[in-house]
Amino acid sequence: MKLTIVKVGGKIVEDESTLQQLLGDFSSIDGPKVLIHGGGRSATKIAASLGIESVMIGGRRVTDEKMLNVVTMVYGGLVNKNIVARLQACGINALGLTGADMNVMRSHKRAPKLITMDDGAQQMVDFGYVGDVDACDGQMLASLIDKGIVPVMAPLTHDGEGHILNTNADTIAGETAKALAPFYDVTLIYSFEHAGVLTDPEDESSVIAHINEQSFEQLKADGTVNGGMIPKIENALDAIRKGVSRVIITKADAIDGKHGTIIS
Repeated sequence: MKLTIVKVGGKIVEDESTLQQLLGDFSSIDGPKVLIHGGGRSATKIAASLGIESVMIGGRRVTDEKMLNVVTMVYGGLVNKNIVARLQACGINALGLTGADMNVMRSHKRAPKLITMDDGAQQMVDFGYVGDVDACDGQMLASLIDKGIVPVMAPLTHDGEGHILNTNADTIAGETAKALAPFYDVTLIYSFEHAGVLTDPEDESSVIAHINEQSFEQLKADGTVNGGMIPKIENALDAIRKGVSRVIITKADAIDGKHGTIIS
């Protein structure tokens, strides 16, 4: 049975017009499906209103105790439940989940990590309450999906010792796809603001139709693929190695599986 997993960034789900189109398009996808979302802009905005500074290093949020409270409220509450309610209005029987719910996804707190900064200098960074995933219970998710439920997963996991951990939504999507691959023919769609992986960042028509392990190495070597796109494609290739049938990187208004860059 085919299963479609769509990961959508916070920039899309936090804007009313793009959210409405995304949920309409998602509802139109045939067969079982899962939605994974971000919510970083809302977290930053609400944190600021509470006098809590947001610290980002290498595109990742440093999550101290105060920020953990904010992202738990925003990701697991405000953003997640808004999406669930809107999907119910579309006739989709959605269930909002964090990794802690039903022990679906467990992680461990990330150890301090040596990060190369924009100026080339290296710095040891403690990201705080950020989780690196250890396990995802695909069988538990499959049991929900087989009952006609559509999981809507927030970017939060837990460590099994009572602590919520902030976890990258791309990682959540990849781990979910790999865990469900033994049960379904899985297509994972990473949707964002561009039409796919581009040879020219200024030209939305310059989509690279297909990337595999060999072409990825060449694209990295010649600088066509760089920055944050590298870990996204690395996650996609790892998902393919672990049994996911296909990964598509595409624009948020083109999640029908027919557009974008196919990773295989």
